[in-house]
Amino acid sequence: MINPSVHGWIDKYFAEQQPLPQTFPSDELAFYSQTRATGFIFGHIISFDTPKPIAQQDWLPEEISKLGMLNTLFQMYRLTRQNNDFGHFINETVAFYNLLTPKGFNPLQKMLASSSPASKLEKIIHERVQTNEDLFSKNFSHVITNALLFIDVLAFKQYLDKGALPEKYFNRIEDSVISVISLSLKTKTGISAHDDLLLKLFESSVRYNKFSPTTIPNIEALDLSYLQNDLEKFYIIDLAGISLWSDEQVENEERYFLYKLGEKLGIADTFVLDSITFVNTFISKYKAEIPYFNNSNPVKTFYDQTTDSVVVLIKRNKNRFLKEITESKELMQLLAKSTHKDLDKDEKKKIKKQLLDICKTVPSLTIFLLPGGSLLLPILIKFIPKMLPSAFNENAE
Repeated sequence: MINPSVHGWIDKYFAEQQPLPQTFPSDELAFYSQTRATGFIFGHIISFDTPKPIAQQDWLPEEISKLGMLNTLFQMYRLTRQNNDFGHFINETVAFYNLLTPKGFNPLQKMLASSSPASKLEKIIHERVQTNEDLFSKNFSHVITNALLFIDVLAFKQYLDKGALPEKYFNRIEDSVISVISLSLKTKTGISAHDDLLLKLFESSVRYNKFSPTTIPNIEALDLSYLQNDLEKFYIIDLAGISLWSDEQVENEERYFLYKLGEKLGIADTFVLDSITFVNTFISKYKAEIPYFNNSNPVKTFYDQTTDSVVVLIKRNKNRFLKEITESKELMQLLAKSTHKDLDKDEKKKIKKQLLDICKTVPSLTIFLLPGGSLLLPILIKFIPKMLPSAFNENAE
């Protein structure tokens, strides 16, 4: 089984998918339609476009995004190169990302020179699916992973086609996205409850521009001349559709906006209609699962989502976690005591320090060492007795 949080997952992905089919995406529209069906375009992945089905099991949102990112990049490679050479794909992808030096991200500084190309790509993808917020903020605001990952795929196509990346490509595509989303939100006949969360999603996902409402008065004033590729145009229309969606419908005025946008981009009305239909069907079906369409109590949402993630991580690392805990008699006694009695300040400090030391030794639990990660320790402490009851029964005596 693939585990996108464990080293070697890319090699395992390609090993499990062998032999790869000799049929390739026939054109850009076919590629885009297949990608959109997975939910990757919307930042909410429901499936993977793979020859052999992959069950998400108990994966965390970040892990789902990592595999979705890898697979979509590979499908773009298959479309462009019309072959299945995954070794060459990995090398090409690493070379592509090495051209980039986004703010706060330089893959060359994070990799050992001796790392294999697949290992390098694992580290790169791990970085790319992150938002630009810290751990606490992105959970608190419902923003789990980068919602604009498809821009990476668009840029990868440019690299594959030209062997280079046009100057400031990311800046210009992001600028187009920001302009269209901002204007589409202004066009809405009514502001829905999810609009603030949707803006937060995009604000947290842009890397090269500051996301701020534009002063563009109408669609006629939009400058979309930089968009030359059909994939870029398809993407822009879908993002506008997501921004306009509310209450399971798109009003006539909003439909008019989308058709005018399609006309401005030179995209057929048939695609615009298909986009409206698909966005409505997708969001209506998965709305309850999509964080930015659920304007619930943010504090409760943070603890609900984070608690689920902590439980998954503990279950995966149960044996090793138990071994590390049981090696500290003092920690076991304090944890057992905490289940039926309040600890004093010094005891709480001891638990925190010892648990953080344990987390340093278990790679999957380094989430607790990230900025804001210590806020999750009370959740971890609360669930330890439930996960490891026998250990506490034995040591509480």
